[in-house]
Amino acid sequence: MPSRAKKLDRTVAKLPSIPKELVAQFLTGPMTGEAINAAGIAFKQALIEASLNAELTHHLGYAPGAERPEAATNQRNGVTAKTVLTGDGKLRISTPRDRAGSFEPLLLPKHTRRFTAFDDCIVSLYARGLTVREIQGYLSEAYGTEVGHDLISTVTDGVLAEVTAWQARPLEPVYPVVFFDALRVKIREDNVVRNKAVYLALGVRRDGSREILGLWIETTEGAKFWMKVFNDLKTRGVNDILIAVTDGLTGMPAAL
Repeated sequence: MPSRAKKLDRTVAKLPSIPKELVAQFLTGPMTGEAINAAGIAFKQALIEASLNAELTHHLGYAPGAERPEAATNQRNGVTAKTVLTGDGKLRISTPRDRAGSFEPLLLPKHTRRFTAFDDCIVSLYARGLTVREIQGYLSEAYGTEVGHDLISTVTDGVLAEVTAWQARPLEPVYPVVFFDALRVKIREDNVVRNKAVYLALGVRRDGSREILGLWIETTEGAKFWMKVFNDLKTRGVNDILIAVTDGLTGMPAAL
């Protein structure tokens, strides 16, 4: 039993401690689950707004209420309220402004209406094979918010753009060892979930570290396909592979 407890402790994320005095301000007696959730959302809102104000303080070079330095020409200019989508649903945030309009917050950039966690949720659902309509239904039920088709497409298209850039990134000229293998995964295609093979190349660098060189999806496996893979690697800068490790992949010996 003790060893089991220790193992569980390592899997729990360490959370920052919250002063009891702060917790006491939220307590008015026994609380329901809904009340605790509402308090958490209110605290998140306050923390976001405090962080944004701290960013503006850093940008201006002096704190609210402090005397403005002689060299400073910029100053605070009220707030702008906007609604953002978070993992807890919609949240109304007061974003501080500066007179010069040069403040660019990092936590919640201008014109941003969603937190990263919300986008991650959409991407996760999309990766599981859900259609846009199914994603809309889930978000409506889970977060009580209506999300348009364009928003979901924008988020998923952004991820696809990153994937495309990753797949075309430059590689090192020499890899001492490259492992070639295939994984069977479920992929939604034409509104039908099919089992397909995803072929991957795992390269070992000269310093011993590893990296995925690429992923390829192909219906048929053969020498022509592997030649296409090798040409792709060569185009991206790979000049030599000292040892290629495979496990009975069709067409690989002929391509090598």
